[in-house]
Amino acid sequence: MTVQELYQIYLQHPNVCTDTRKLSTGCLFFALKGDNFNGNLFAQKAIEAGAAYAVIDEVQAEMNSQYILVQNVLETLQQLASYHREQLNIPVVAIVGSNGKTSTKELVSSVLQTHFLVLSTPGNFNNHIGLPLTLLQLKKTHQIAVIEMGANHENENAFLCQIAQPSCGIVTNNGKDHLEGFGSLEGVVRSNAELYQYLAKTGGLAFVNGNDEVLLQRSSAIENRIIYQQNGAASLGSNQMSITPKTLQPKITFEYEGLQIESCLSGDYNFDNILAALVIGKYFGLNPRQIKEGIELYQPQNLRSQWLQKENNTIFLDAYNANPSSMELSIKNFMAMPGENKILFLGDMFELGKYEAEEHQNLVNFCLNLGLDKVILIGKAFAKTDCTYLKFIETKEAAAYLDSQQFSQYTFFLKGSRGMKMESLVDHIS
Repeated sequence: MTVQELYQIYLQHPNVCTDTRKLSTGCLFFALKGDNFNGNLFAQKAIEAGAAYAVIDEVQAEMNSQYILVQNVLETLQQLASYHREQLNIPVVAIVGSNGKTSTKELVSSVLQTHFLVLSTPGNFNNHIGLPLTLLQLKKTHQIAVIEMGANHENENAFLCQIAQPSCGIVTNNGKDHLEGFGSLEGVVRSNAELYQYLAKTGGLAFVNGNDEVLLQRSSAIENRIIYQQNGAASLGSNQMSITPKTLQPKITFEYEGLQIESCLSGDYNFDNILAALVIGKYFGLNPRQIKEGIELYQPQNLRSQWLQKENNTIFLDAYNANPSSMELSIKNFMAMPGENKILFLGDMFELGKYEAEEHQNLVNFCLNLGLDKVILIGKAFAKTDCTYLKFIETKEAAAYLDSQQFSQYTFFLKGSRGMKMESLVDHIS
């Protein structure tokens, strides 16, 4: 079956499912495979539960016209998503980078949604599986798509661009994320620049942070650039925007076109994310009041930069993920905020490969150089560092420690890689 033929079936059954536990009647079930699962084994169950068709790549014992046999289910899913995107003549905004991708995506979407019907990447659906599933949620009624792309090795962003075919995009920054897969910081830079290469080749538009010399250099081959920056005085060309924040703590405030804008976010790195949303909103023709509304409506959630109140303690929960770059930025921002009796709980950073020991020790040294004494380290990597900070191997041990303590009027900082589940500590703070 060709992708065009499958597309005609998809148009009749546009709900795509890969999990029989979340199946909807009349959907298209794609039997994906992974290291620990084989969707082909659930194809019959999907049909019996109401799926209109099951796309499979292994012959079933009893097959009928509801089974669509292809060579590779994942590749078919990706090809279908790419073909679907080609049929819709709408702008697609791609967001890649080491840190701040999701916050930027949410801010951009919040701004654009004040005027447009926007499809935005849900949750963490930003990889080679999640991205095509996101694109297949696009309807003819959508006016813009804001697509987050997450890569952990070189050439992955280039591949995702081939599927999503962005018309414009942004690289948030380059940091020490997924060093195990990228091999080095230079590998990270090359990977993020794959978006720039795609936009240069296709005549697309790039939104570029003018405060970042690496991004300016890597995007220089793109004919269409809009450059934005904080506190800018340098001459970067006519197509640029520069805004100076009034305050960064405890909330970001600034003036734009005579309007006072107050975000619930804090820190200069979050101001970069806000500026990205502002410049993208301006490019798509939104007026200053719409931009203000979108920025001020955004509330961080999903374990990212969340402020929580637990009895008389305050918690800054930023536990969705972590790498050396985001850790340092978040800690600096946290320590600059007002708050009493600050205490940091830091969980291991994953996917650092050969850099694991060095980067965990570097972060400990960073905390020591800041003069921080109330730091608790959690994880096998932090356990090997040279310091006198209190250490626990597992998060549950830190939870037991919290249960044994009485904290009052403290301000907590919780951050670590996703696998550390640092959010589980919240219920133990009292």
